This record gives sequence, C-alpha cells and structure tokens, in this order.
Amino acid sequence: MNEPVKETVKEPVRAGKTAWAWAVGTFFGAGLLRPGPGSWGSAAAALLWLGAARGLHLAPAPLAWLTLAAALCAIVIGVPAATLVERESERQDPGHVVIDEVAGQWIALICSRVNLSHLLAGFLFFRLFDIVKPWPARQLESMPAGWGIMLDDVAAGVYALLLMLALQHWIG
Repeated sequence: MNEPVKETVKEPVRAGKTAWAWAVGTFFGAGLLRPGPGSWGSAAAALLWLGAARGLHLAPAPLAWLTLAAALCAIVIGVPAATLVERESERQDPGHVVIDEVAGQWIALICSRVNLSHLLAGFLFFRLFDIVKPWPARQLESMPAGWGIMLDDVAAGVYALLLMLALQHWIG
C-alpha cells in the first residue's frame, strides 16, 4: 500500500514591507546610510535631541525626564518594529535597524548638558560601549528578535550615561 505523501506547507514570504516598522526601525532612513548605519542612527538621535533641547529651552530636570520618556517610547515602539524588520529582512539583527541606537543614544544623553562638547562626549561614549558591548550587553543580544536587538544598546546607553554622570561630577 502506498501511503499518501504529506506536503509540508511553508509560510509564504511577505511580499512587501511593513511601512511603519521600516520607518521606525531604520529611524526614517538613517539606518540606510552607509558606511556605519549604527553611527548614522546615533548621530540622528543626538542631533534631534540637541535641536529639541535648544528649541524647547527646558531646565535640566524637565529635559532629563523628556529624554527618558523619548528613550522609553523608542524602546516600546522599537521592539516590535525591529522584530518585523528582522523577519522581513530575513537576517538576524540587520544593520539597517537603528532604532536601538536611537534609544541607547537618548539614554546616554539623559543628564547631558546642552552643548556640543557634552553631546559629542555622549555620542562617543555610547558608540564605544555599543561596539565593545561589555557585560551584560553582549549577553542581551541573545534574547529573541526585537528584544535582543534593542536591549544590548539600552545597556550600552546606560553605561554611557553612567560615564557621563561621573565625568560631569568630576570635571564639571
């Protein structure tokens, strides 16, 4: 007797891109710039922060709360966006997803003073920690999909924030 052949049904590959996820995931195209899309994403976030900080003329405490809120929004929206873009790219942690750098950069700038030297220091510290990925940042990458994409950069942002706070305390 011949047994019927069982066909395996593959899920169809999505024909298009989820527009909102790609807009958020690439931070409105910053992640598509070359070379170094992560640096472009961080630079876009830092410049947006500087423009908002200078334009809103907030005292340090309200600016810190606003920056924290922006970072948390980037995380909350970034996890599902990064997950979708990763799936649609068919690549694990695709380089063009930079919403993680945006969240991490904003975390690094939470208590920063609104001037170019502090902005540059926050940018460089965040990029350093994002590249080196000290413990536990590297381990956070192994979390599933968007969580792994986002949380290692959140950790790098926290490290950069702590270094910024220490330097502001010691140097001024």
